[in-house]
Amino acid sequence: MITMNDIIREGHPVLREKAKDVALPLNEEDKKIAESLLEYVKNSQDPEVSQKYGLRPGVGLAAPQIAVSKRMIAVHVYDERGQLFSYVLINPKIVSHSVEQAYLASGEGCLSVDREVPGYVHRYARVTVKASDLEGNEFKIRLKGMPAIVVQHEIDHLNGVMFYDHIDPQNPFAVPQNSTPIER
Repeated sequence: MITMNDIIREGHPVLREKAKDVALPLNEEDKKIAESLLEYVKNSQDPEVSQKYGLRPGVGLAAPQIAVSKRMIAVHVYDERGQLFSYVLINPKIVSHSVEQAYLASGEGCLSVDREVPGYVHRYARVTVKASDLEGNEFKIRLKGMPAIVVQHEIDHLNGVMFYDHIDPQNPFAVPQNSTPIER
């Protein structure tokens, strides 16, 4: 089981590396890692489990955040209609996106960042992502709103990008045209 002790923090070199593609079909070790990413996110949202193990709540986790430089992410997040998006994505790739942008009105956070970073992170409002599941089956998902933002945040980790890299240091709360706030 992944705990906060397993999650590396900003400054660790793996967080700035471009992660390597994962060979398919998954070997047992990679499958276990991918499953443990999703398990952490689910556990972190369970009040009893998160309190017992001191887990910070999260909606996504990428393998590089546990010092594994491989292209694997897990997300467990609800959209504005209450629909659950719970996925392990192996070798995820954004294959199309909207021109329209969106941002979290409350700002973004990260399990690898132990400080508040004020500002808006502008992302695509809608994305289509191609990935493989734990069995190596390729699939596409179309996401918008909070799930789209979470997946983009986690894919950034696979490319060595931190969320605050997207914040304008001169005007952190700038809102470009064609950008919609998303409430958590």
